[in-house]
Amino acid sequence: MLEKVLPHAMLKAKPNLESRIKTLKRDWAIVYDMLSGKDNSGFGWDEHKQMVVTKDAMWNS
Repeated sequence: MLEKVLPHAMLKAKPNLESRIKTLKRDWAIVYDMLSGKDNSGFGWDEHKQMVVTKDAMWNS
């Protein structure tokens, strides 16, 4: 499909998708550990704001 849309780009869909999936899994693991890990270091989730929250000192460090 990628070859059909961009015939001269010489891009391969499979390696690009695999790389993106790997990056998403890594990022998800970091966020999951921040929020649910044994030592979540004060990070939490604000349902109302739909965002990660912590004290200002933690963000600054």
